[in-house]
Amino acid sequence: MTTKKLTTSAMIASIAEEGQATIPAPFGHALVQLAKEHDDIIGMSADLAAYTDLHIFSREYPERFYQMGMAEQLLMSAAAGMAREGATPFVTTYAVFAARRAYDFICMAIAEEKLNVKIICALPGLTTGYGPSHQATEDIAIFRGMPNMTIIDPCDAIDIQQAIPAIYEHDGPVYMRLLRGKVPVILDRFPDYKFEVGKAKLLTEGKDALIISTGLMTMRAVQAREILEKEGISVAILHSPTIKPLDEQTICQEAAKRNCLVITAENHTVIGGLGEAVASALMRNGIHRPFRQVGLPDEFLDAGALPTLHDRYEISARSLATNIASWIKQ
Repeated sequence: MTTKKLTTSAMIASIAEEGQATIPAPFGHALVQLAKEHDDIIGMSADLAAYTDLHIFSREYPERFYQMGMAEQLLMSAAAGMAREGATPFVTTYAVFAARRAYDFICMAIAEEKLNVKIICALPGLTTGYGPSHQATEDIAIFRGMPNMTIIDPCDAIDIQQAIPAIYEHDGPVYMRLLRGKVPVILDRFPDYKFEVGKAKLLTEGKDALIISTGLMTMRAVQAREILEKEGISVAILHSPTIKPLDEQTICQEAAKRNCLVITAENHTVIGGLGEAVASALMRNGIHRPFRQVGLPDEFLDAGALPTLHDRYEISARSLATNIASWIKQ
């Protein structure tokens, strides 16, 4: 069998698989629609508007867009000032720059004052092949420890479209991971789904395992479920787009009513993210189930083509299905 040769463009390409439905720049277009109704919305970026889909907003509302240059700490401080004056800034950069470079400025200028700044960050987890300098594998762990910070990890274009107006209405700072460019669509299979801040939603029923997932790993979970069905394995999927505050009530309820394996799946290091948050919630509520984590290892990851890396670090749909089948049969 011949394997399709991957080029370096696969390092920065969309995470959509060949033939998968996509929506271009859902964040940028959703923000433009929202801004038509709310003139307090402004856009701010640190020289990355074109790479975070904020250029859609900047073209439509140039007078409400602020290009701050390659200065993330200044970006966050200026956003805090704008919020104090009544604006609602949607601030974009790469997740590594917000989490690592501007952390103290976000903490002191935005979170401590509980200001209405929405921080929207591209390249979360393993969504770029450009190595540790661009792979924000620990951003959720970093921001989970910050008081007043709400953390959102949407799974597809529909989730992003619905999340933008919801986080606008949410009072206080938000950190949202962003899938950019041509973003896959998976939630169209679940017409009753509606994004709500702080809520986890059951997408599918199943008796052999419960997958509690967030971000792009919910897409992988849905794809893995289809593979597992052919093997006679039935899995439930609980999508948790909000990491903080975690919907412990729904998570514990769904885990308690099923006497089966519980699996968490996230595009983030296994340290300090969804997996540990769920494990803590289950333990504190006296719910004891076999438990497995799917996530990125506690190490700096390799550079390379994304499909290769997703297989290597076992966050592809096929890897997820293979591991779940193995765990269930143990």
